Amino acid sequence: KFISTFYWLRGLKKKLKASFSSSLHHQRLSQGKRRRYFSLVMKSTEEETQIIIHYWIRTLNIKLGWIEDFDKLVVNYVSTFFMFDTFRSSSKLINTLVGHTNRVYSIDYSTFDDCQFICSGSYDNTVRIWDVDNNKQIQSLNMSSGYVSCVKFSSYCYHSHHQNVICFSSHDKIIRFWNFKHNGQLQTFNGHTSDVRGIEFSPFNGGRYLCSGSWDKTIRLWDIETSKSLHVFRGHKSYICCVDISPLQSNDNNDNNNKVNNIGVVGGNGYTICSGSYDNTIRIWDIETTKQLNVFKGHGSHVNSAKYGSNELLNTILSGSADNSVRLWDIRSCQQIQVFNGHNNWVYAVEYSPFVIKNSSVICSGSWDNTIRFWDIRSNKNELYVIEGDKEEDIGITCLKFIKLKKKDKTKNVTYDLNLKLNLFDLIERKHRNVFYLFAIVFCIEPSKQYKVKRTI
Repeated sequence: KFISTFYWLRGLKKKLKASFSSSLHHQRLSQGKRRRYFSLVMKSTEEETQIIIHYWIRTLNIKLGWIEDFDKLVVNYVSTFFMFDTFRSSSKLINTLVGHTNRVYSIDYSTFDDCQFICSGSYDNTVRIWDVDNNKQIQSLNMSSGYVSCVKFSSYCYHSHHQNVICFSSHDKIIRFWNFKHNGQLQTFNGHTSDVRGIEFSPFNGGRYLCSGSWDKTIRLWDIETSKSLHVFRGHKSYICCVDISPLQSNDNNDNNNKVNNIGVVGGNGYTICSGSYDNTIRIWDIETTKQLNVFKGHGSHVNSAKYGSNELLNTILSGSADNSVRLWDIRSCQQIQVFNGHNNWVYAVEYSPFVIKNSSVICSGSWDNTIRFWDIRSNKNELYVIEGDKEEDIGITCLKFIKLKKKDKTKNVTYDLNLKLNLFDLIERKHRNVFYLFAIVFCIEPSKQYKVKRTI
């Protein structure tokens, strides 16, 4: 019985590969025919996927390595060819969280004690925390000293000290850590001499280190455990708008937000910081040696957002500028790979999206032209898709964030992923109030239901 099951599954693998080869062959068909053909392939693949999962649960009731690998193959096959097209055809506004009275410049997301939270920082001088599950604001911190420019949840404080903590920076030059569960300030970092415009936690040592960029033209690296400033990076000729830290240098597929990775030294394995500035440059700094490594020149105005890539795009940086362009850079050659033109106002936010289209990665940008645009990194032609804000009420996109969630289900002691949610947060200013939008797509694989897309909060 086991042997027959093995050959049955192997036969299905061959069918999937054959469907893949056939789909490539039909790419030469007309657009209308190709669309109809992909629809048929998707239906066939959906049915086979359901049969596979159902048969595993009903017949085998065991876990084997090759089954897990095959599961990844099936999911990757389906998502690679249909994920972005599904999003493009199904995305819409789901929810609006209202409360801020001025433009919102920063958001973050995290899970504490199995509860989902969003935090937001605004020019109304407040930090607000939202309960995603119950769709409501649970706390508001009023900073009379000035606007809030950046907010982040601290995974280090949660996993090392069992505290629900947000970190935020503001116009008053101070970085604060606040326990929002017990509504109390824990510590402050003082050292910058002007507005702190960007903060980022380290992907190493469980997020123990914090990087900050300021309008005093400096970048600082802090140790959260000791509350000490470890180093000041100098080199930019004007205000620093944004910072990022290179991703975890490891082949392990651990959840970096929930696992502490004990690297012996600060910046072990060549971690770097990238920063964007009003001097129109992006600079890379080695955390361990504290030296400046590279300078990227090409933007015609200040750099509002700069992000490191990951996985196959590990050696790239994505940037958005007040010159209205989005640019992709190669870290190794210090060269610009692509420039994406299409926005007609400042680009304020850029992200590597979780979407792929025809085996190519998709990037995303938000602009004060009131649009979110998606681009194929292989092509600098027209954008793949545009989400537009309300023309009468909205004035621009200031930040956005993708979130990847997994929901587990158990059937007969076999655990597998049921849902893959992709959430896009988009903050925009209304005339009389500030809101941010939550877009979510759910890809479901369930034994008793057809593969489908749900829109959910």
